[in-house]
Amino acid sequence: MTHPVNPAMHATFPPPVMEARRWLEGVEFTRNKPLINVSQAAPVEPPPDPLLKALAQTVLNTPEAHLYGPVLGLPALRSEVAQQWSAAYGGDITDKQVAITAGCNQAFAASIATLAGAGDEVIIPTPWYFNHKMWLDMQGINTIPLPTGTGMLPDPEFAASLITDHTRAIVLVTPNNPTGAEYPAGLLRAFYDLAKRHGVALIVDETYRDFDSREGAPHDLFQDPDWDDTLIQLYSFSKAYRLTGHRVGAVIASESRLAEVEKFLDTVAICPNQLGQHAALWGMQNLSQWLAGERAEILSRRGAILAGFGTLEKQGWTLLGCGAYFAYVEHPFPIPSDRLAQKLVRDAAVLLLPGTMFMPESDISGQHQLRIAFANIDSSGVSLLFDRLKTITG
Repeated sequence: MTHPVNPAMHATFPPPVMEARRWLEGVEFTRNKPLINVSQAAPVEPPPDPLLKALAQTVLNTPEAHLYGPVLGLPALRSEVAQQWSAAYGGDITDKQVAITAGCNQAFAASIATLAGAGDEVIIPTPWYFNHKMWLDMQGINTIPLPTGTGMLPDPEFAASLITDHTRAIVLVTPNNPTGAEYPAGLLRAFYDLAKRHGVALIVDETYRDFDSREGAPHDLFQDPDWDDTLIQLYSFSKAYRLTGHRVGAVIASESRLAEVEKFLDTVAICPNQLGQHAALWGMQNLSQWLAGERAEILSRRGAILAGFGTLEKQGWTLLGCGAYFAYVEHPFPIPSDRLAQKLVRDAAVLLLPGTMFMPESDISGQHQLRIAFANIDSSGVSLLFDRLKTITG
């Protein structure tokens, strides 16, 4: 029997992380050579003990946390985000300009739903975050690739040449997934001005903002009094407080746009995870020092990548980008990266993602690239990873 299938959904690719996990089937790893899994950008440890205890108290003592809550999120959490963001970015953000979502992917989906429909266009730099591409595909929205150049940075002048009457948004991720590139404030300003000039939205996904290596605000876009005419910012609490399973993200946008977002969220999840929201709020109010330590550790691991990569460079590898949770590299072998990634599982007990998962099929550069999500391996783990990669031949 033939079952009806949505053509747009059928046309997009399977979830890449799940596909990569299937490469592990039938492969045996040993105690002397355990798997090094650098495939997914997510903490593997539970939240810190104080947050676990606070979460337990919420479970026991806050009855409303087990019920439906406001569609746009817990008022106290929306207010906390508005206050902390206003201070961090030197701007004016109100609680009515903040919505809480079931993770940052839902924040993206909800934002796009307010902007574009089938046949419209959205510009995204390549390599792109694959879930963004998948969602656009499934909505029948045309993804317009914007190739990146030196430092894996996109060019706003090139982006300008891609804008048409069908363009609805430009999407930037900084620090970037998959490349790790931290977009300079001036570059974000140039894209903001471009989007404003053409009357399109600028979506800035700052999921990894807490692990930016720079001090101070990464941009000044919220300082514009009319920022919400153009800017939509996305955020995730998952990485900062190890709340991946609780699904808590945020959209910062105009009050009128969030009224449209509310329609989307009400029909998809009704409300964000209540326990996760209470955990995120407690984390924001009590874990700033702990989070600073988490950032310092991630920066230490980034430093280990930068310091140790010379051993791979001697074998022809190139470090294209490094920041937040990611190193994005070019390999020296004649086989495409998707085949190389599977070979690395079998021969080196390393699971990572190939550049082909982050690129259009027409762009062959992805065949030479790999993403290393290094957040869950310490400095000694980085050294072991590089030792294993050195043993691989094409």
